[in-house]
Amino acid sequence: MRKKIPTITRPDPAYAATLQQGDREVPGKEDEAQVTATKTGTPSADVDADRHESERAPEGAVAPHKVTAENSALHTSLRAPVSARALNPTRKIDIRVNALERQEAALETCGVEPAHVVRAALRRAVKGWQLSPVFAPVAEERRTRNTQWQARTSLAVDAASLGVLLRDHDPLDVFSKWALIRGQVEPRIWGEIDKILEEIADRAASPHEPHAP
Repeated sequence: MRKKIPTITRPDPAYAATLQQGDREVPGKEDEAQVTATKTGTPSADVDADRHESERAPEGAVAPHKVTAENSALHTSLRAPVSARALNPTRKIDIRVNALERQEAALETCGVEPAHVVRAALRRAVKGWQLSPVFAPVAEERRTRNTQWQARTSLAVDAASLGVLLRDHDPLDVFSKWALIRGQVEPRIWGEIDKILEEIADRAASPHEPHAP
C-alpha cells in the first residue's frame, strides 16, 4: 500500500524562503532599504529604484540628470551674456549745439533745411565717439544766434571718463556737465556741418545722368 502525501494547508516559511531566494530577493534587503530611507528621508521605493538603476548603468557612465543640469547651465550662460552697458557704465548728458556764424550763408542757400543739416551733423559726429578724460577747453568760435538751427539731444558718455573730468575740473560738481564735454563735441559737429554742405554743393554741381529708356 502506497503512502499518502499530506496536503499543505498553511504557509510553509522554509518553502517561501526558497522561492524568494530564486527571485533574487535576499532576505533583509527590504529592511536595509527602509533603514536607508529613514536616514536620508527618501521613500524605500525610491531607494530600491536608485539601487537597480545603478546596477544597470555601465561603469564610468554619467547620470542623465547630471548631463541635463550641465547643459541647462551652459544654455543659460549662452542666453544671458553680460551686457556691455554693465561692463562700461554710462551717464547721459543733455547737449545743445548751434552752427557757426561763418556757416550761416551756406546753410541758408544749400537747399536743405538748416536744422536738418545740423541734426545730421550731430548724429555723424557722435557715432562711435568716446569721451576722453582729457579736458578740452571750449572753442572761441562765434555761434549763430538763430536758435531754430540748434540741435538738442541726450548723449551717453563713459561714466569713468566723466568722473575724471569732474574730479580735475569740477570737484564740487557745480557746473553743467555739458560745459565739461562741449570742448570735445562741438568742433566735431562743426566739422561734420562743413562736410555735409560740401556734399550738397558737389551733388548740385554734378549733372544728373538721364535715365535710359
